[in-house]
Amino acid sequence: MDLNSIIILLIVGAVAGWLAGVIMKGFGFGLIGNIVVGIVGAAIASWLFPRLGISLGGGIVGAIIAATIGAVILLFVIGLVRRG
Repeated sequence: MDLNSIIILLIVGAVAGWLAGVIMKGFGFGLIGNIVVGIVGAAIASWLFPRLGISLGGGIVGAIIAATIGAVILLFVIGLVRRG
């Protein structure tokens, strides 16, 4: 991975984590936490979507949308674990 890829990964992770926190209301983890949630969300989406036959296209917008959906799934599971 070159420096540009790492920067893009961090930006996509931060945006996706922030959007997921806004969508799930009350799950803000700060900048570093949002980046981590967004990156883990992207990993979840990249594993889950092909198995479901879902394709959001390429580019940064598709990556942000996929990572956000994966991050929302992650925050939903975290919420279930916290309650139980």
